[in-house]
Amino acid sequence: MARVVVDVMLKSEILDPQGKAVERAADRLGYSTIASVRQGKRFELQVDGPVDEAALASIHELAESLLANTVIEDFTVRVEDN
Repeated sequence: MARVVVDVMLKSEILDPQGKAVERAADRLGYSTIASVRQGKRFELQVDGPVDEAALASIHELAESLLANTVIEDFTVRVEDN
């Protein structure tokens, strides 16, 4: 069984209030070297069978239609070693 990871992040031009809140809290806690924080989502998909081009295309379609709001979010799909 293979694991495919889909990372979803807000597009760079979209404001990220949760990321800003974490950034300010980190500074207050003494982590002054943190310059910026962006919050996102990670989906781990266990895939039966080989992860070939057809499987990746199917997962890309799933991410585009269900996992990410492509108006405000970008996503990446990658196969992760177990």
